Amino acid sequence: QVQLEESGGGLVQAGGSLRLSCAASGRAFSGYPLAWFRQAPGKEREFVARISWNGDSTFYADSVKGRFTISRDNVKNTVYLQMNNLKPEDTAVYYCNRVLAPNNRHLDAWGQGTLVTVSS
Repeated sequence: QVQLEESGGGLVQAGGSLRLSCAASGRAFSGYPLAWFRQAPGKEREFVARISWNGDSTFYADSVKGRFTISRDNVKNTVYLQMNNLKPEDTAVYYCNRVLAPNNRHLDAWGQGTLVTVSS
C-alpha cells in the first residue's frame, strides 16, 4: 500500500483560493490514476476530481468543474488540487487516494485528510 499525507487546508472566505497537496510514499504512486475526495460534516465521502497516471486526462465532479484543477508531479510523488472561487458548500475534509477508473474505487487506506473551511 501507499501512505498518503494531505496538507494545505485552512480557513478562507468565500471567493478565495487554496491549494491542497498530497504526498505519497512508494514507487507505485506514479502508475495509477489519483483522485481527491471530500467529506463534509454529517455527509458521506464524495468524489471531487481524478487525474490519469500521466496527467493527460482529468475528470471533475459537476459541483467543482471550472473552479478546481487537479494536477500531479510523479517525480515528487505529489498530487495537487487548486481550488478557486471557493464556496461555503466546499467546506469539508479533503482526502486523496489512488483509484481505479472509471468508478473511482480507492486502493489505499485513507490518510488524515486536510480540513477546508469556507466562510460566507
